[in-house]
Amino acid sequence: MTRFGLLLPHFGVEADQDMLVEGAQLADRLGFDSIWVRDHLVFHPHGMEGTDRTFIEPFLTLAYLAAKTERIGLGAATIIPFRHPILTAYMTASMSWLTRRRFDLGVGSGTFQHEFDVIAQGHINRPEMMKEQVQIARELWTGNSTEWHSDLYDFKDVDLKPQPLFDVPVWWGGATPASARLAVEFCQGWLPGRITFPTYELRVNKIRQMCEEQGKPMIWTGAVPVTSIDDSFEAACNRMNIPGLIDNANHSKWWVKPEGGKFTTMEELDGSILAGNPDDIVRGVKRYQEIGTDLLIFDFRMRFPDWIEQIKILAKDVLPRVSK
Repeated sequence: MTRFGLLLPHFGVEADQDMLVEGAQLADRLGFDSIWVRDHLVFHPHGMEGTDRTFIEPFLTLAYLAAKTERIGLGAATIIPFRHPILTAYMTASMSWLTRRRFDLGVGSGTFQHEFDVIAQGHINRPEMMKEQVQIARELWTGNSTEWHSDLYDFKDVDLKPQPLFDVPVWWGGATPASARLAVEFCQGWLPGRITFPTYELRVNKIRQMCEEQGKPMIWTGAVPVTSIDDSFEAACNRMNIPGLIDNANHSKWWVKPEGGKFTTMEELDGSILAGNPDDIVRGVKRYQEIGTDLLIFDFRMRFPDWIEQIKILAKDVLPRVSK
């Protein structure tokens, strides 16, 4: 069964306390599985996102909204490794204990070099650093006294109590072949953001192959498509930054390119974008489900001005037709 989540508007010009609460409470009432945050230390928006650098800390955002809702799950896609692993483990365990909610921890190495240069970590191999951080957090979540000795971290006699109330599934974020490999190697799931259907299907098939070769059960797979619902595909696209999305796609060197070798139309971005009327969105969701998606997080960042209405349409006209 596919789980459905929502990316929260905790960044950019539309970030708003009241809208965050109203949207989270609405998603809770309408039966969405989870609400999700991004992570940055020094937020420089992607070109398609505009220029506003507002960004609200993700763990605080989730803890605050958990206090305003009843049951909805919490997730991060994705936490990047600028925190010390003891702090990440501590924050995760505390949030789990305080909120009594499931928390899905997406992790990744981060996209922007400047976020690590400012804390003198720009020289470190970030995928390896994040992998080590997850290993440390898992040790600490057992509640046992932990010691660790490596080039990056050196400590002993550290334990965290209380432990998380629920197991913390770890997802590796990113759309590259390396991200899929890392997800199989040490995570429970793989969670790329924007990704086209041809690229997604290629990665999922490779993940299945790697799991079989390593004698592991198939890990979970998810996706976070930019979504816009309107009366038609054209109307939905008119509410989006089309040049920015196409430019972003052409800079995604690991995506499967169209026949011409370059993305030029919105139709070629299918999968990374779900746009159109509710029937169009249903078709896109069903294609994800046919490939084997376990988690779909709808990213309305280009529709945050009417985020509440987008949630209502999604819940009324899409999810009843794809929930299974």
